[in-house]
Amino acid sequence: MGQTSSVEKDFLWLNIRELPYFRGVLRAVEARFYQSIELTEPVLDLGCGDGHFASIAFERPLTVGLDPWWKPVKEAAQRGAYRLTLRGSGSKMPFGDETFASVVSNSVLEHIPDLMPVLEETARVLKPAGWFVFCVPNHRFLGSLSIAQSFDRAGLRGLAKRYRSFFNQISRHYHCDDFPTWQDRLSRTGFEVIRQWDYFSPRALAVLEWGHYFGLPSLVSRWLFKRWILVRQPWNLRITRKICETVYQEPSEQQYGVYSFYIARKIP
Repeated sequence: MGQTSSVEKDFLWLNIRELPYFRGVLRAVEARFYQSIELTEPVLDLGCGDGHFASIAFERPLTVGLDPWWKPVKEAAQRGAYRLTLRGSGSKMPFGDETFASVVSNSVLEHIPDLMPVLEETARVLKPAGWFVFCVPNHRFLGSLSIAQSFDRAGLRGLAKRYRSFFNQISRHYHCDDFPTWQDRLSRTGFEVIRQWDYFSPRALAVLEWGHYFGLPSLVSRWLFKRWILVRQPWNLRITRKICETVYQEPSEQQYGVYSFYIARKIP
């Protein structure tokens, strides 16, 4: 059974009404990609988090959602985004060999320090010729940060370097790599890249970057009320939507995109 839909949802609205807009617009762009990808069941969502993305991006619950943290796993179970949610490590998954026909991992792998064991485990639990679909920030991400570029233009190279390090830290990124690096990792763990494209322009990244700072009230709301967005009404988010629509309406593939989307296949 696939996970495609003939009618596109308003992914932008569904995300920005519940998430800080810098995160919501990126997830909206990524959710759109999955509408043209046929995922054969059973499907594993590796690093499922709280299940918000899966609940919006896919028409039906995925087979299994796996995440190492208890709180997000409980939230994912409450959302009904998966038929089964489990707490577990990506480097030691609680599944038998060749359990799944498809694995998705949306903006997860960049946060894992020791990546190769996770890729090896992913190959182990996938059936031969199974699909591995994931997205990650790439080698252009740090260089395209607008504030760091301003420091560069002013000749403040040291400050630019420190800012990039700071932003990478708050983003919890361990890997922002180019295509050859990912291709090597995948080939060494038994995968071949079927398709890859870059998305999210440097201009879009500036919206995301500044959103981290303008979105601080959402963080306060999350702490106090357990909700990122207190008033989930179109009138309250009209300006937010207008800002995000320019990003959401970009062409899906960007020559200088700062994120990369991969569709890989386990070599039979």
